[in-house]
Amino acid sequence: MNYRQSFLQGTLVLLTANLFNRVLGFVYQIFLIRLIMPEGLGLLNMVYPIYVLVLVLATAGIPVAISKLVAEEMAVHNVRGAYRIFKLCFLIMMVNSIIFSALCYLGAPFLLEHVFPNPGVHIIFLSLIPGIIIVSVCSAFRGYFQGLQQMSPTALTQALEQTVRVVCGLTFASLFLPRGLEYAAAGASLGVVAGELAGLSLMLLIYRKRRPPMAGVAAKFPDEPAVHSAQRIFNLAVPVTLTRFGSTALMSIDAVLIPLRLQAGGLNLNEATSTFGQFVGISQSLLFTPGIITISMAIALIPAVSDALALDQSKLVRSRCEEAVRVTLLAGLPCAAILFLLSEELCGLIFGYPEAGGALKILALGGPFLYLQQTTTGILQGLGQAYRPFYNLVLASIFKITCIYYLTALPQLGIRGTAAALAVGFMIMAWLNLADLRRLTGFRMEDSTYLPKALLATAGMGLLLIYFQHFVYSWTQSELQATFSAILAGLSGYVLLLILTGGIKGNDLRRLARTLSPNSRL
Repeated sequence: MNYRQSFLQGTLVLLTANLFNRVLGFVYQIFLIRLIMPEGLGLLNMVYPIYVLVLVLATAGIPVAISKLVAEEMAVHNVRGAYRIFKLCFLIMMVNSIIFSALCYLGAPFLLEHVFPNPGVHIIFLSLIPGIIIVSVCSAFRGYFQGLQQMSPTALTQALEQTVRVVCGLTFASLFLPRGLEYAAAGASLGVVAGELAGLSLMLLIYRKRRPPMAGVAAKFPDEPAVHSAQRIFNLAVPVTLTRFGSTALMSIDAVLIPLRLQAGGLNLNEATSTFGQFVGISQSLLFTPGIITISMAIALIPAVSDALALDQSKLVRSRCEEAVRVTLLAGLPCAAILFLLSEELCGLIFGYPEAGGALKILALGGPFLYLQQTTTGILQGLGQAYRPFYNLVLASIFKITCIYYLTALPQLGIRGTAAALAVGFMIMAWLNLADLRRLTGFRMEDSTYLPKALLATAGMGLLLIYFQHFVYSWTQSELQATFSAILAGLSGYVLLLILTGGIKGNDLRRLARTLSPNSRL
């Protein structure tokens, strides 16, 4: 029996699940913010980055080690060795997750007094603690199946998790809302735990049916000492943990610092929480939506660039870098223009809070750099330089956090100062990534011929957006129709201008068809 999927099949399965989860998550965000309002969402988002940080420590990068080491054992048909690696990792993660769950429960009063900027998050944090063990156990099984090159279990369980999270989160939040916003937000966090529990339950069923049978498997290889196996595991897990911990810790700093600096700027506790909720739940959600394209492309770029590098074809590496950056800019610039010019309309129509558009307008200025940052990170990882994006993230975050500290506390700026700080962070990291690409591959974006054409087409699209928005609104008095018509006309004009200026060439569609074909090599 064949337990493996091809690389293309696995990639398509994960990308499909990722797209499903992101779309469903965006819809969930819309309903949740209308239910618990920005203040409730702000409470939830103060806690969630800390929860993710604890998960990083509890799992300790071991799922990645499971995946790699199980794959190595299966490559030499050592089924028993793969299973022993899994059992040892599973035991380590169980002990680790129990310890961190206990520490979170016992340390909750300390976090409430010294870390969390709002005392209302206490019950939310406690309701998330059971998820630590659940996620750790489920991630061990996911790593095992990924090591077997079976991506379907991961995709199926993630899709079920998201579905249950949405249904249970909205249901629990509605039931608990009469008791207060903090209880409603705790209901949403219970939905997170319920989704994780559903994913684990499905994973256990899949494991029972699809794991390679141990009975009758001959011991072709001597059993590796447990100490040696543990050393192999932690040699892989520790670097992954450090990288993820650093990234997640920086995100957690934002969640704690922004509400505190808003209060320093003159807002009271409830106003700061509500403003923070609008910023994270509305402005950032809309900014990150086009990232579905760039993140998916970054995933595909890792093997594509690695393949070109392995073939020692520097020209091919540069051409793939150029093509990836070109697609990112052609897709990212119009998205940023729409978010900038129609920020208040989009925030009002989708979420019901047009006032969040002020921060979105500033964030949109950094949008193209955010999308470039995601794409270039994928390229650098494909080049085997995974630590470089992390170093760049740390440097960019130093500037970002410094700007958040000073700009957010200015009464005349407030949350718009936060947005400016994030936009500066996106710009710095994109520039640092591009500088690394220039040193490693010789790729220079300033030498490109498509950037001026893309900027010209974006400027033309912006004029169409403004004209159609005002024209259709004066005719229909409907903001929904005016906004939708403006976006449709603007995008149509953008594509037409790209064709006329040569920004999109005749063979681009044929290249896209080849890229999506089963025999594609990007």
